[in-house]
Amino acid sequence: MYKRTENQLILPDDFFLPFGGKLNKDNRWVKLAQMIPWWKVEEKYAQSFKKSMKGQKALSVRVALGALIIQQRLKTSDRETVQHIAENPYLQYFLGFPEFQEGQPFDPSLMTHFRKRLGPEIIQEVNEWIVKEAQHQEAKDSSNDDEEDQPPAGSGTTGKDHDHATPPDSETHKGKLMLDATCAPADIAYPTDLILLNEAREKLEHLIDVLFEPLRGTRKKPRTYRQKAHRAFLAVAKQRRPKAKTIRKAIGQQLRYVKRDLHMIEKLKEHSPLTLLNKQEYKQLLVISELYRQQREMYKHRTHRIEDRIVSIHQPHVRPIVRGKARARVEFGAKVAISLVDGYALVEKMSWNNDNEALTLQEAVERYRERYGHYPEAVLADQIYRNRENRKYCKEKGIRLSGLPLGRPAKKAQSEQKHIAHKDSAERNAIEGKFGEGKRRYGLGLIQARLQKTSETVIALQFLVMNLERRLRLLFWHFIKRYHFLYSWG
Repeated sequence: MYKRTENQLILPDDFFLPFGGKLNKDNRWVKLAQMIPWWKVEEKYAQSFKKSMKGQKALSVRVALGALIIQQRLKTSDRETVQHIAENPYLQYFLGFPEFQEGQPFDPSLMTHFRKRLGPEIIQEVNEWIVKEAQHQEAKDSSNDDEEDQPPAGSGTTGKDHDHATPPDSETHKGKLMLDATCAPADIAYPTDLILLNEAREKLEHLIDVLFEPLRGTRKKPRTYRQKAHRAFLAVAKQRRPKAKTIRKAIGQQLRYVKRDLHMIEKLKEHSPLTLLNKQEYKQLLVISELYRQQREMYKHRTHRIEDRIVSIHQPHVRPIVRGKARARVEFGAKVAISLVDGYALVEKMSWNNDNEALTLQEAVERYRERYGHYPEAVLADQIYRNRENRKYCKEKGIRLSGLPLGRPAKKAQSEQKHIAHKDSAERNAIEGKFGEGKRRYGLGLIQARLQKTSETVIALQFLVMNLERRLRLLFWHFIKRYHFLYSWG
């Protein structure tokens, strides 16, 4: 059961503090609470609940989304996030509580349900609302700043009237769109074929123990040779630099142990049903069966590549993403393609496969037109986006694509083209800096959620928090600028 509550606005002065005093209206959490359209988010959030008046009342969307924002902003665990909320009245006001509450407002285990229920789609939609409102407010502040730059009447100087440009129609070109993609690595151990097979063998041995338990005393338990298999694995794993021939031999041994264990489970399920396994154990059995098939194919054909390769038993949705970076040639996680406009980042595509990010350019340009009513003046992207299809598309739409054009340039235009390309490359550093900000400050460099949906929710939340932080910085900058203007003119 869910009851809508976000149509009831709580002002900072109305928040009751049992120890006296009032909240500071200029506090960052108070400002953040005013930036998020809670009532619009509630309309989306309420759709995930059944229309019934029975059952326990669910926590409001402000508590759910607010707690996730607090967690990403403070980089804390679920348990520690709830402790911060219990200790800080500003955080409780941010979550919409009317008064300070002592003790934990909710159980930390609910944080996982918040991530599942909101999902990446709702988070990305909220992000678009916030970016749209921020850009509208910035345009309004910029117009007001132009008027304030004129000296006040009677100051002894005169100013010129500023002509306000009419808004562009749907076919004009305005603004610049930056595109790039990165990998958000998952929190998994570096996968090797030998380690994966050893882990699969150990889990299969546990499943055999679970299935054989009801049959204990009625029949003889099948032998798994687990100690012998473990010693064979350690004999290679403890070597500092084992040879390729040694590794291949060890992989073949573990493959045979896994095959034997899978065959035992097939026999045991005739007398002991698979319903004895819980949901997680049954899922692991299916994943290991597919992992064995992939490893057997790669071992047979002496290759290390296969479609939809599994690199983690606990997170089978994770895929290897070849990036070719100096630090790590291959990363394991989700591939995130984003667009950057006026410093605000929006997720254009999120995939767990190593897709070509160049395919997102045309979709991103069309979404830009839907958001702003016109095409961008230029698209700033790296070399991988500049294929012939994208060049042809941008030329048809009258959009300048960054980089040098194909073919031999004319001598007169060569210098100018290089200058423009260098300038575009310098401007494109902003999107690289956005990735660095996310990975160093907000946890984009290591996604610690385990499920596919919750991982996607965390990634979307990180870009949402980065955009909220930018709004806070600009709000503070406008306040300082206006204070300096009033002080200078006395």
